[in-house]
Amino acid sequence: MALRFLVVEGNTRPAREGHAAAYGLTPSASYAAVLQEIEPGILCDIALPADEGANLPDAAGLEGYDAVVLTGSALNIYDATPEVTRQIELMRAVYAAGVPAFGSCWGIQVGAVAAGGDVRKNSLGREVGFARNIALTEAGRAHPMLAGRPAAYDAPAIHLDVIVAEPPACTVLAANRIAGIQAAEIRVNGGALWGVQYHPEFSLHELATILDRRRRMLVDEGFCATPDEAGAYAAELKALHADPARRDLAWRHGLDDEVLDPVRRTAEIRNFVERRVKPERSRRGRA
Repeated sequence: MALRFLVVEGNTRPAREGHAAAYGLTPSASYAAVLQEIEPGILCDIALPADEGANLPDAAGLEGYDAVVLTGSALNIYDATPEVTRQIELMRAVYAAGVPAFGSCWGIQVGAVAAGGDVRKNSLGREVGFARNIALTEAGRAHPMLAGRPAAYDAPAIHLDVIVAEPPACTVLAANRIAGIQAAEIRVNGGALWGVQYHPEFSLHELATILDRRRRMLVDEGFCATPDEAGAYAAELKALHADPARRDLAWRHGLDDEVLDPVRRTAEIRNFVERRVKPERSRRGRA
């Protein structure tokens, strides 16, 4: 029997459509494609909790999944709009159902708030392009989600908000100068989320597409001097995606195989499938 995943899209319809117009896929469809590349045959359903009237699974419906994956989002969780609160309530239901969960960026923030933590705008500003020098904690060095990661590594990232108060049962697995929680395991009532503040699911092409659409933001926040400079940065990332052997571009942007090699870049997701989802599926008698 194939693994069955629920991919929870964090974005509103306009944000999804904008991403799809530029990249060809919505964030949730892109995430599903990454999962299916990692584990051919995975069946992925997509939930859209940001949409009013969305058909969301109840507890019994969630128990029919082998795993739940939460995407990133352009929303801010502290705004507490209905688009946000529906996602928090769905995450609480995921915890209650005990279904293995994984969250990227917005996903770990939803997991933290649903478990009693807090998320706020980062006083250090936005982390954009790549999260640099992510360092494993002592717990992270032994945690299966980060198996194969070196003591310090970089990863694709774009976020302004960070977890500022850990939920009660949170184990911090990695951190860097910008975010004190770059990776964590959060447990609630027998349920657990493995989450990262960065985006292991992003290819350089997808990341570059996002940055290219945000040229004005990159200029306004001081990352680039002009919109053309921001566009050139995105173009070089796309070129490096097309040819990872371009050592000139890899050197210029300070990127190594932790980002350039798709197997190593997606290590957390691969570990989640192999070390969390499959064993839990067997334990639940779904194999």
